[in-house]
Amino acid sequence: MLDISESGKQIGEKLSAILSKTQLEEMSRYILEDEADVISNGLVVPGLHSLMENAEQPLTVIQYGDLYFCLEQRLVSVQGQEIELTAKEFDIFALLIMNPRRVLTYDMIIDLVWHENLDYYSHRAISNHVSNLRRKLRIAPEIPDYIRSVHGIGHKFNPDNGPP
Repeated sequence: MLDISESGKQIGEKLSAILSKTQLEEMSRYILEDEADVISNGLVVPGLHSLMENAEQPLTVIQYGDLYFCLEQRLVSVQGQEIELTAKEFDIFALLIMNPRRVLTYDMIIDLVWHENLDYYSHRAISNHVSNLRRKLRIAPEIPDYIRSVHGIGHKFNPDNGPP
């Protein structure tokens, strides 16, 4: 917890210890104005921008064979080739890859990605996004299909590439 009686340097050190570089950059974009070092509520953190440059590497990196996933950088690559995903495709893929082998129902995906209760048509929307994900991730015929459909229930990420 940050104590406002601490010096800006102490607060900056705590922030760099608990936030990734991407999180610090996001905080900078949304809380700081231009190059100023002022955070809302009058808290001053001198040198926050230099702390961001030295922040630790992304925390959530998952790799299965040629598949690379980084949550903080919102990066997915296959065989070193970056895969361009839409925001919803990335969010669905992140949910699946971070819960390997677990079947995520359509309702769970709707709640966690769209954050609202949608009607039946959204099952089709999820299936369309998953279909696009499969197509984009399969840049070569030998690339395994990591995403499995569980008929009528939802989808799962299968890192073993075995039968569903």
